[in-house]
Amino acid sequence: MTRCRLGTLVAFLRLGWHAGLPLALLPAAVAAPVPIEARAPAPLVRVLLQEAPSLELEAGSTALRLGDGAGRTLLELAPGARVQFVRSGAALEARLLGPAGTARRLSLPSGQAWIDPAPAQGGNNEPVLTLQQRRYRGRLLVRSEGDRLQAINLIDVESYLPSVVGSEMPASWPQAALRAQAVAARTYALRQRRPAAPFDLKATVASQVYKGVESETDSTREAVRSTRSQVLVHGSALINAVFHSSSGGLTENSGEIWRQQLPYLVSVPDFDQASPVHAWQLRVEPEKLARAFRETDGAFRIEVLSTTSSGRIRQARVTGPGGTLLLTGAELRQRLGLRSTLARFDFEAPRAYPFPPPLPSLQGVFTPEGIRSLASGMVPSPWRSPRPPAAPTLLVSGRGYGHGVGMSQWGAYGLALRGEDYRQILQHYYQGARILPYTSL
Repeated sequence: MTRCRLGTLVAFLRLGWHAGLPLALLPAAVAAPVPIEARAPAPLVRVLLQEAPSLELEAGSTALRLGDGAGRTLLELAPGARVQFVRSGAALEARLLGPAGTARRLSLPSGQAWIDPAPAQGGNNEPVLTLQQRRYRGRLLVRSEGDRLQAINLIDVESYLPSVVGSEMPASWPQAALRAQAVAARTYALRQRRPAAPFDLKATVASQVYKGVESETDSTREAVRSTRSQVLVHGSALINAVFHSSSGGLTENSGEIWRQQLPYLVSVPDFDQASPVHAWQLRVEPEKLARAFRETDGAFRIEVLSTTSSGRIRQARVTGPGGTLLLTGAELRQRLGLRSTLARFDFEAPRAYPFPPPLPSLQGVFTPEGIRSLASGMVPSPWRSPRPPAAPTLLVSGRGYGHGVGMSQWGAYGLALRGEDYRQILQHYYQGARILPYTSL
């Protein structure tokens, strides 16, 4: 029996069972039904790609159509052509860049422009646009915001996700881990939609990383396709499906580092032992300590005053030559550039100065005037001159990378290697959440 016929038979048997009909009453051949969520159009998301005083866009292998805010097409850019957007008073100006420089200027009084890839004419070219050497699907909105311009990608969530999965996780990882990432990223993206705001997400770690078509692979596209429309739900609402790289062995309760304790974001054992940052060390030299803690002129002691139940720093006191400073764990992490707040601090004893200390020049000291000055204390004796104490070096020992809440990506990898499927991975890190199609919400 061929694979095609075997698939048809399985679909036939399933349809007969669920319909409650005897097999004899079913038609001889039944095509597998297409799930409703696979037929429904995917929701759109708006992703801020870039924000700068000017923006330059390139038509790749397909032409681009440039329109205004009213939906009118103003011009078409041939493949390979470039256009630069700049502010011109309250208006937006598009400058077409030819081989010899600016060839044409176009004013858009509305302060915004829409760019759409034209449908490809045969061949294997797909309609994409290029911004900052990266290719993107969907449409692009260029709009003024204060003294800067914003490039916002309008794209359906299922076309957006293959790049996110490939940007957030190695595409060579097991499908179970990639699928877990796809469902978490889909849930996170749809929960961030804000119709009243100019965009929903950023293309950076401020939301979730999105690098365009180049970050897609067959494996990431398969992870998205095989989980199409699936999202994580608690009660009747999408969950806040946050994730991080590696927890260091134990994830964190959301309420212990953020304002709200969510029922599905609770501390659970992690399986991130394969992570290169499961355990790490950092050496911080005195010069960096002085820059990090300017208020105290550096540091020679860091005391952890309180921690979360998983051991992450809540509050710490920094002591230096200039006094003391109270910081939260997040503030301490930012100032020192730590991978996480699951850390401890030790100071290395400073290297002793050579003894006897090098003598300053004695020229002019052993003269009558110099001897009188030395005797009166106006010139300190080089043998009794005090030296400032040497500053110590900070040694930090820590575990994990990131805030530690929600799904650990390296933990998802570890569970996938143990044979867990993506549903089991998601249910472990998001306790009590259900997986449903977004069409049912």
